[in-house]
Amino acid sequence: MTRFTALVVLALAAACGHKAQPGAQATVSARATADMIHAVIAADRHAYTKQVVNRLTVAHEVTVVDPVHDTRARFAASESWRNDHASLPLPAQMLRLGAAQVAKARAGVTYTLLSSWPINDQNRPQTEVEKTALARLEKAPEPVYMRETLGDGHFLTAVYPDVAVVEACVRCHNHHPESPRTDFAVGDVMGALVIRIPID
Repeated sequence: MTRFTALVVLALAAACGHKAQPGAQATVSARATADMIHAVIAADRHAYTKQVVNRLTVAHEVTVVDPVHDTRARFAASESWRNDHASLPLPAQMLRLGAAQVAKARAGVTYTLLSSWPINDQNRPQTEVEKTALARLEKAPEPVYMRETLGDGHFLTAVYPDVAVVEACVRCHNHHPESPRTDFAVGDVMGALVIRIPID
């Protein structure tokens, strides 16, 4: 068990009112760990997409003053948010920023977004497990769990459907000039969130 897994389990046990016995080792399966991590990522992603991006860009169409150009602009979520003072990171970019921080922490867990219709080619499935799991998700949007060996490491690869939760999601993908698919609707599976947990 990784130290990260143990910390997650102990935190959950404390939240549920359970007390670990002195010297006892908490255990949890890799699949349960992946599900817990997914629940946190999905909740954060949903809150950011709905309460920030959709609220500012679709529901209220907020405008802001661009201090650099001294102009008013409609607030947007944009791929070029770092250079645009009137933009937020896209939800996918927020997820990648978080994933990069987790990688820096060397927790052993990794996560990413993939799609059969990626706007950016780096988000296309690469491994056979990713391709197989994504094909399954597109037929039935239920999580897929598979064992995978990458280099010298062995992983539980958990693949969850990434669903368009608000209008901002479908607008972005349907109107992007490089999008290979332009008919998404709210509730559609747009891709997958892949979580890898190291296993013995």
